[in-house]
Amino acid sequence: MAIEYDGLVTEGLAKQISEKIRDAILDGRLAVDARLPTEDELASRFSVSRPTIREALKRLAAQNLIRSRRGPTGGTFVTRPTREEARASVATAAALLVAMGEFQLDDIIEGRCLFETASCRLAALRRTDVDLEHLQAEVLRLREADLADADFCASDVRFHRHLVAAAHNPALDYAAASLIDSLQPILNLVVYKDRDRRAVAAELQSIVDALQLRQADAAVSALETYFAMLARQCRGMAAAHRSNRTAERSHG
Repeated sequence: MAIEYDGLVTEGLAKQISEKIRDAILDGRLAVDARLPTEDELASRFSVSRPTIREALKRLAAQNLIRSRRGPTGGTFVTRPTREEARASVATAAALLVAMGEFQLDDIIEGRCLFETASCRLAALRRTDVDLEHLQAEVLRLREADLADADFCASDVRFHRHLVAAAHNPALDYAAASLIDSLQPILNLVVYKDRDRRAVAAELQSIVDALQLRQADAAVSALETYFAMLARQCRGMAAAHRSNRTAERSHG
């Protein structure tokens, strides 16, 4: 078996065991559909209790790295997460880090701007008519006068996802899980009340128009304008929040 069974310390045994098995899967030492030893065998080899093994396996199952099957030919097997499952896991982790204060809003905007401008340049070369249809549909939705705030924010997220998808690079599409799927909704939550919907729709329309003509520089310029506008709104909200807190302390 290609799992390293030694080197455990007494604290967090289930976590360490799950990481050792995870490393064996990610390194290719355990192939997809390979059958893991039984719980008893794993408990014996790791010199731990069966409940500890069960907890380790639960951790791996939560990451979609293993699956269980009952019956005479059953057992626990290595599985391969789908791209969507992997993206969802990354997005969840990124959202958690933001909630814990690991990323500042300016950092998020700067990172997304760099990431999406690179995607935008590729999209200008590789976009298809279907890509343009997806992007244009979201712009038209954003222009609906009676669109609810939540629907406006969701449409904005979808536009940026379609923009990255138009680059037709699977690695970029995967990276978008953390930079767009989880972080864009958080930015929208901060500034949605102060957003100029017409200005947002206008800049996104400019991106679509430039992509249609395969003008990368023009598309990137419109995208940078969009992010500059978003950054100003975030800074304005932050300043207002600081001012309110100062006022509350002075009255307290």
